[in-house]
Amino acid sequence: MSYVLPEKVIETAQDIKTMKIRGAGKIARAAVNALKMTAEASKAKTIKDFRTELNFAAKTLLQTRPTAVSLPNGIRYVMGRVARAEKEVSSVDDLKAYVLWVADQFIENSNKAVQRIGEIGAKRIKDGDVILTHCQSSAAAAVMKMAWRQGKKIQVYSTETRPLFQGRITARVLGEAGIPVTMIVDSAARHFMNKVDKVIVGADAIAANGALINKIGTSMVALAAREARAPFFVAAETYKFSPETMAGELIVLEERSPSEIISPERLKTMENVRVRNPSFDVTPPEYIDLIITEKGIIPPQGAISILQEEFGWFIGEKLEP
Repeated sequence: MSYVLPEKVIETAQDIKTMKIRGAGKIARAAVNALKMTAEASKAKTIKDFRTELNFAAKTLLQTRPTAVSLPNGIRYVMGRVARAEKEVSSVDDLKAYVLWVADQFIENSNKAVQRIGEIGAKRIKDGDVILTHCQSSAAAAVMKMAWRQGKKIQVYSTETRPLFQGRITARVLGEAGIPVTMIVDSAARHFMNKVDKVIVGADAIAANGALINKIGTSMVALAAREARAPFFVAAETYKFSPETMAGELIVLEERSPSEIISPERLKTMENVRVRNPSFDVTPPEYIDLIITEKGIIPPQGAISILQEEFGWFIGEKLEP
């Protein structure tokens, strides 16, 4: 049987793929909401057909962004619970209702996690701190906004985050909260680092060894912070920790189209030139001072404990696109 996904689900998948929806937390919530929309629109008459339809939507969403671990973890949150629930429910309508409840639960918990990270992380911010941030992260922004609301007069340097300029979104969000922001080009991070008291970034994924996978340029910022002896903080919800890395699997680092950097027409005029456009890099755990999660602050070496608590030692059925 062939399945046609609801138009809004297809639109969500496309928006994630083209980065119209950005930020690991937003991607996860959008993907889970797409599963919810699939359930709401389903005309399936049997539990088997409903599961197959939901699986098709999940696989479509998994194909959009290979690096953002929050996406498969969000899907895993819903689909794992559905797999267990189908043995208990007596009708397809009951299973549909359960999917809606689980999806709403994930989205609510995700939003609360960001708020909690802001509350926990703000305790590490002092009045008068100068903070540098890179890319767009709801969790990192929550830390800075909470510190500002607590009366701490902070200042922020925000990189533009080329080539798609997610850092401009961060600058706007923090500026609208009243925080003084200076926007800088990515390559100026070391130039300003001597003025910086702390660096706070988000995460697209965290490996079992505490390594950070985040927007390209993050490792460069971490190196600059280490040289300048500025503490480097990561703000990350626990669903951004990668369970597959406990079994030794590597996180795929997405590489995007060169057209984000230079137009194909312009590139054709440049003889013997190719363009690489990796979206993410890896920051080693030894460059990270602490990771702020909704469950508390941990050193990068504590990532394995988070994974054990959240997912257990056994990795269940692998999610495949």
